[in-house]
Amino acid sequence: MAETIQQKAGQTHAETIHLPAPTAWPIILAFGCTAAAAGLVTSLWVTAFGAVLMVAGCVGWFRQVLPHEAHEDVPVVVQPVTITTTRRVVQRLHVGPEQRAYLPVETYPITSGIKGGIAGGVAMIFPALAYGLIAQHSIWYPVNLLGGAGVGPSANITTAQIAAFHWSWLLVAIVIHTVTCLLVGLLYGAMLPMLPRQPVLLGGIVAPLLWTGLLHSAMGVINPALDARIQWGWFVVSQVTFGIVAGLVVAREGRIRTDSGLPFFARMGIEAPGLMESHPDAGPPIDEEKR
Repeated sequence: MAETIQQKAGQTHAETIHLPAPTAWPIILAFGCTAAAAGLVTSLWVTAFGAVLMVAGCVGWFRQVLPHEAHEDVPVVVQPVTITTTRRVVQRLHVGPEQRAYLPVETYPITSGIKGGIAGGVAMIFPALAYGLIAQHSIWYPVNLLGGAGVGPSANITTAQIAAFHWSWLLVAIVIHTVTCLLVGLLYGAMLPMLPRQPVLLGGIVAPLLWTGLLHSAMGVINPALDARIQWGWFVVSQVTFGIVAGLVVAREGRIRTDSGLPFFARMGIEAPGLMESHPDAGPPIDEEKR
């Protein structure tokens, strides 16, 4: 294949191009602005020197553009350009799993995070109930802490009321706990590609500490009375229990291959030159070893 492209000069300027004349005044003006700003934290003389350069740069630049802009004619050298190739067909790029960018070849499905969230939500009930028995001598205390805050004015709730059994508070606590565990599990499943080989580390330590710190900083604004009654040490224990169980459940799930490392058009199934296999009428790809 051979093709010759020859550039022709325009009809207006024949063999020259009309361009603005080069000037160094913008650089002087920029340096003056920098020196004037640096003088604010160094010395007044540096600011004065920068101001002089700014005035000189403005005057010199304005004189080149006002009242008429300075131009110059640059000669055009016309040269023929020849493009040749010895290939008879378009060579295709074979994209394999090893040619990925950043994401892993295999990862856990998002549904595994949801399963881990459900299992962790069940497991964290036991340390919460243990805290109620040891600290408040009532298994309903942690349940009512979670559910009672959303039922009535938490500022008027007494410790005896929290330690007693309430059907409405139990139902609210079940709803809040279930929804929260599902949402955290879904978020956890979305975070798995970040640490695909350490799900226990991510779910048992990193993620619980992150959302515990977030709740600790926001609970004082959301519900100050509830914030005063929460024992954050036991709360961390229950959250770590949730994370470890969730991580173990995820680790038992099988990994799936991901095509996120492939180009966008290849993932969408769109035939793109250089990425997809050749059509039969386009000829087979060229083998580099046989060429």
